[in-house]
Amino acid sequence: MRAARRALTTGGTLLTAPTTMGSALDPRGLHASASRDSPRDSPQQRLQRLLAVPGSEPHRLNDLLLLRPEADDGLGDSDSKETCRDRHVVFFHGDIQNFQEEMALQPDGSQWLRWSLEQVAFILGRRFPGRYVWVVRASHMYLHKFSCYHNFVESNMFGAPEHSANYGAFRHLRALLSQGMERAHLPNPLQPPGGADGAPPGFWLTLVGFSKGCVVLNQLVHELAGALAQPQTGHLARALSDMFWLDGGHPGGSGTWVTDKQALGALASSGVRVHAHVTPYEVRDPMRAWVGQEYASFVESLRELGAPLTTQLHFENRPASIENHFRVIEEF
Repeated sequence: MRAARRALTTGGTLLTAPTTMGSALDPRGLHASASRDSPRDSPQQRLQRLLAVPGSEPHRLNDLLLLRPEADDGLGDSDSKETCRDRHVVFFHGDIQNFQEEMALQPDGSQWLRWSLEQVAFILGRRFPGRYVWVVRASHMYLHKFSCYHNFVESNMFGAPEHSANYGAFRHLRALLSQGMERAHLPNPLQPPGGADGAPPGFWLTLVGFSKGCVVLNQLVHELAGALAQPQTGHLARALSDMFWLDGGHPGGSGTWVTDKQALGALASSGVRVHAHVTPYEVRDPMRAWVGQEYASFVESLRELGAPLTTQLHFENRPASIENHFRVIEEF
């Protein structure tokens, strides 16, 4: 039973036609289904779906969800609309997670609707008030459950990555945000690829990866030194303020956490605040002991390098479960 449940989030071998991005979607987005009686500034009214947004190359497309901040949301005495309007949070989801209506159609997904992309956007909106929240949908969902971020990192059909230093994840992220901001008519959008490198004044970026989505953060770390040196990506890389790893995991046999000392050295020296939140489901699985070992190496190396690092093991005294694996999204 545990092996079957584990297959939902880490891998598998069944073969069938993959689901590709944008299938059976209402192009009008969530606004089309929102109640006319909804408050003007309700979360549902602030959520916008942007389909098939092009990235660094015409064939690199990702669907995006954008949750706009509530008016004056999270603004304290030291904040203002001017300082908060260019703060953005980008989330990369794990396996199973998808648009709510697609999850509802799948036996493996319907029981996890609480963690649909829309619901996660609302959770992140509460976690990061006053920020624009972007949820990047994986470009392929193999067997309707295995998220594949091959637009960001070389991956097999189940989403297991093969990291390198020059795949172009930073270029793709910049292009997605630039195009997404233009489509959503946000003020002060990022410049499109090919133009001058630059970010709006006060632009800050927080990245959050959950489970399989952490492969994108890992790839960005492998590219960080090069991205900082490149005129096309330097401003975006320097705009990173925080990176959150939430219970990273994927079906490969290694590389769940970054252990390359050179890559971690670039991360430590960048000043990006690193946050690692894990549960026993990933780091204490005796069948995949390397995950916990890599996590320990990641943490130890960053501490030795003097990186600004916070770590937390959630649900430490509870049995490992998929439920608590997902709940780290609420708890971090």
